[in-house]
Amino acid sequence: MQVARLCLGLLLPAAAALEFAYHHQEQMEAFLKTVARNYSSITRLHSIGKSVQGRNLWVLVVGRFPKEHRVGIPEFKYVANMHGDETVGRELLLHLIEHLVTRDGKDLEITNLINSTRMHFMPSMNPDGFEAVQKPDCFYSNGRENSNHYDLNRNFPDAFEPNDVSRQPEAAAVMAWLEAETFVLSANLHGGALVASYPFDNGVPATGTSHSRSLTPDDDVFQHLADVYASRNPTMKKGDQCKDKMDFPNGITNGYAWYPLRGGMQDYNYIWEQCFEITLELSCCKYPHEEKLPFFWNKNKASLIEYIKQVHLGVKGQVFDQNGNPLPNVIVEVQDRKHICPYKTNKLGEYYLLLLPGSYVLNVTVPGHDPYLTKVVIPEKSEKFSALKKDILLPFRGLLDSIPVSTPLCPKIPLYRNLPSHSAATKPGLFIFLVTAFHIFVK
Repeated sequence: MQVARLCLGLLLPAAAALEFAYHHQEQMEAFLKTVARNYSSITRLHSIGKSVQGRNLWVLVVGRFPKEHRVGIPEFKYVANMHGDETVGRELLLHLIEHLVTRDGKDLEITNLINSTRMHFMPSMNPDGFEAVQKPDCFYSNGRENSNHYDLNRNFPDAFEPNDVSRQPEAAAVMAWLEAETFVLSANLHGGALVASYPFDNGVPATGTSHSRSLTPDDDVFQHLADVYASRNPTMKKGDQCKDKMDFPNGITNGYAWYPLRGGMQDYNYIWEQCFEITLELSCCKYPHEEKLPFFWNKNKASLIEYIKQVHLGVKGQVFDQNGNPLPNVIVEVQDRKHICPYKTNKLGEYYLLLLPGSYVLNVTVPGHDPYLTKVVIPEKSEKFSALKKDILLPFRGLLDSIPVSTPLCPKIPLYRNLPSHSAATKPGLFIFLVTAFHIFVK
């Protein structure tokens, strides 16, 4: 089958090479529509909503099954251009799309990635901001915010303190999109620094703020994810390439250790949508000259691809009752790393847990029943392009009738506010971070 697809790839039409230049909304739309038309068997183009000024928020899905979710195929996403004046990520995603679709059937690694992953690309979350930039600047332009003058990376619910801002159409559209899919891994692309930043961006003493950081229960995985990206970017991994900016050992940082941020998208993804997300700051200059775009593509291409592959870390599977029925809304978590919003199976009974190699005990809980414990060992060398598969058969019958079709969602309020300060999240990780000046205009 792989050989057949590789041969077929040689016969597929090649789109005209995408130039290294900034693409405004009309040009970006034309490119995405051309890709969707020429590669219709592996792509799906759709809008998840509109900006304040009515511009479409386009998402291109790339995968062997682009039209709908398939059991066992994890969902991945890249989102760029939340701040309209941070432009490198927008162009990198367009070139990444071109790289993937034109190499399907020709490059074995890319073909395997397309076969095993459903990838979602949103080149611009803030198209109004991008179009509003009249005079590009390295540090700040009027296109940073949306048309209502809101910073979209401060516009999400916050789990640590109230964030009573007016929800903007762009953020609302992304929130609805996240709830409609089963995203496992993600990154949002920014500019103004050169670092891979991981959650939490905000925090309380229970997550380690008294130690100048804010750590998740999955801190080991997040440090790994950030390092996967930074270590393959020869400039980012140096950690000291932006003048007058903080130095980042190995090119990574905990978000809160850098500076606290309320209402950010990466914390929202992790807490409420069961999606591990990091923030990638890709350029010291927010809006560099377009002749530098080939440089950024060459420095980031390997990182962008390798990061997508991390969606296959850990373990995945379905939860069934004794009659073989898949069970939705079942809590499936590692025993010693519970999330404040428990991670649950989707409507198909699927679960995905990103984990590093090691031995773990999974705690499987059906509402109204005692927890069911099962051991899983993630091997050092797992199968490429697939997490360890472990279906779980619960020792009960007739549970479908006893599990609500839709259990109450975790409320979007400051859930961490009343936690005791001795949480395990405050234990030291692999890196110790220092607090520096508050760089409010970076993320």
